[in-house]
Amino acid sequence: MTKPFQFNASDVTVEKRETVFQGFFRMDKLWLTHPRFDGRQMPVFTRELFVRGDATCVLPYDPERDEVVLLEQFRLGVLGRNQSPWLLELVAGMNEQGESPEDVAQREGQEEAGLSFSKLEKICDYLVSPGGTTEMIHLYCGRISTESAGGLYGVEHEHEDIRAHVFSARDAIAMMHDGRVNNAAAIIALQWLQLNRSRLREGWP
Repeated sequence: MTKPFQFNASDVTVEKRETVFQGFFRMDKLWLTHPRFDGRQMPVFTRELFVRGDATCVLPYDPERDEVVLLEQFRLGVLGRNQSPWLLELVAGMNEQGESPEDVAQREGQEEAGLSFSKLEKICDYLVSPGGTTEMIHLYCGRISTESAGGLYGVEHEHEDIRAHVFSARDAIAMMHDGRVNNAAAIIALQWLQLNRSRLREGWP
């Protein structure tokens, strides 16, 4: 059996690329070809690509109180589905030029929840939807104290309206299991917390 990853980016030929929309987001159209697994060459085909920068997401966790902070805010992409478009999510923000994911984590922690992370532990990097967008998520768990956490936050000129909630880790994990938390970053982070919670409570290194 042939091992995976026999091809790489150099095997892809982009015949043409043009930006078909530029607004708050950008959409490109590409004409491309690449080799097939059976040895033939794929005919030139077209794809639309949602060009979006990387983002950083953080699950704020207090190992002493065994509590997390989740943010409630409106999300346009949920309209039309049989659920509220106000979701429970992680602290999150787009990575700006020259910023490290850790820089973004600290900036967004302050802006969205009034939180500073004393430690950041990497969970993973993952591609959001590689069939159609360039976005990569850098996912972390951040150590905080929930003693004075919670309240209303957000950057006014960015039209952010955020309520920070404090939940027990048990309740947050239960909401992930029953579908009340149903966005990818929060699900992955809460599953990771479920696996690592005892270790973090015993002494976060």
